[in-house]
Amino acid sequence: MEPRFNGYKAAPGAYKAMIGLEEYLHSSGLEEGLLHLIKLRASQINGCAYCLDMHWKDLRAIGETEQRLYSLDAWRECPWYSDRERAALAWTEAVTLVANGHVPDGVYQQVKPHFTEKELADLTLAIATINSWNRLSIASRTEPGTYQPRKAVAEQVVT
Repeated sequence: MEPRFNGYKAAPGAYKAMIGLEEYLHSSGLEEGLLHLIKLRASQINGCAYCLDMHWKDLRAIGETEQRLYSLDAWRECPWYSDRERAALAWTEAVTLVANGHVPDGVYQQVKPHFTEKELADLTLAIATINSWNRLSIASRTEPGTYQPRKAVAEQVVT
């Protein structure tokens, strides 16, 4: 598929605001791995090739295992996710699929014991942000495969 448009060039102020959200989220106190895990899961649900490529690479760059990555879409059946991660993944699915049930109370009750109110607000913002990125990337047909994680780029420069 050919890219349709370059949103960053066409609307740089909007993309700067989105990057501001990302900077806030990465300084919010939520674990980096958890943020990328929920971004990868939302991107699986939305079918965003660019974001799947990006967050898979980001997770691998911080040491995430292939086993946890390739089984993410079956996280309920796999024993290698923590209770906190499971709660975040359930919340991610409910918020991403908001039209299918409006984030049920049962999912809220599942996530509540694992996150403070601030963490839950930040987690919800992270999910909303990746859903926005997914929609922007899918609509513009951002080409997957070109992304390189910062940690991998930094290692290339050092070595």
